[in-house]
Amino acid sequence: MRPYKKQKIDLSSEYPCPCRRKGSLKPIVLTEALGCDRCQQIFVVKKDGQVIEQLSSIYQKKSWQWTGNRWKNVYARWTQSYLSAMVVLTFASAILLMIMLPLLLRWLSTQSIISWAVIFLFFITLLILSLFVVYRH
Repeated sequence: MRPYKKQKIDLSSEYPCPCRRKGSLKPIVLTEALGCDRCQQIFVVKKDGQVIEQLSSIYQKKSWQWTGNRWKNVYARWTQSYLSAMVVLTFASAILLMIMLPLLLRWLSTQSIISWAVIFLFFITLLILSLFVVYRH
């Protein structure tokens, strides 16, 4: 990935909308904000003047930096590292499960139904936690 140079956002200029390809951001009079003429979203320029943030009612904030010809998502690097960590964790869990499954089945063949229920609840909890982590972003 090639590096990009951050540029200060000029409030008197028009920019393409980071949400839509055909929309354009236009300055809103008497504010430090830009509005899209297509999607009607409002973007506030942050204190450093290099980042815009989308105003919305959702908890997750979306922010972009202007590189001179396009918008760059501020949180993209965190998302990519997060995704790679989840992939590594999934593969490690699969390998561990393949090693431990024969031992677990041997142990469970001599145990009661309560042991099976505990194992089932454990895997359901893992599934719910992983879905929560994936869809939280």
